[in-house]
Amino acid sequence: MIEDHERMARLIHKGLVAAGIGVDVADRIDAAWTAVQQMSYQALVLDRGLPDGDGLVLLQRLRSSGVRVPCLVLTARDALHDRVEGLEAGADDYLPKPFAMDEMVARVRALLRRPVEFRALDPSHGDLTLQSAASVLCCGDERVTLAPAEVHIMLLLLRKHEEVVRRNALEAAAWGLSEAVTPNALDVALHRIRRKLVAIGSQQRIVNVRGLGYALREDDSAQ
Repeated sequence: MIEDHERMARLIHKGLVAAGIGVDVADRIDAAWTAVQQMSYQALVLDRGLPDGDGLVLLQRLRSSGVRVPCLVLTARDALHDRVEGLEAGADDYLPKPFAMDEMVARVRALLRRPVEFRALDPSHGDLTLQSAASVLCCGDERVTLAPAEVHIMLLLLRKHEEVVRRNALEAAAWGLSEAVTPNALDVALHRIRRKLVAIGSQQRIVNVRGLGYALREDDSAQ
């Protein structure tokens, strides 16, 4: 959810969580853009009037970059041309303020039922392919099951290929932006993934680029 009004964001967050829907909250376009790059969200709830611009600017940027995650636009504007403008920018639904929380929840649930076209569902790099839906990491004919946090970590590393990914980005991918994470949770998850990479015979390794983060790199010594 991208909403800068603190009370409104708190109420929507409370209502969605009570309905069993997990929510991360951003209050600016730049923060939301970073979050969407780190996480594979199933839906967006987007306010238009944000401190750093119109929320539709973010939506247009997402759509132009290939992100097709369903989006519900919130706005105090209820004129027809405003609704048309939002839909033409790539919105899937439009809800003017004020609104009933029951309607908000129903509309978000409707978005969650839609298929998400968000990058490759089964990303691959080198000798690795991740079958996201099955939580399985494959190397040739070898397969290993990943825990949910491990799936999200590998999704981000595979999508970034050999780019360095910062520690906080991996933590956000694995546990969400709103979850409290113990200091060594990521280290434990990475240790488990590294052992699984060896177990399936992959030449890919998760390396620690000191002071920067982590990246997938091919182990030259394994050749």
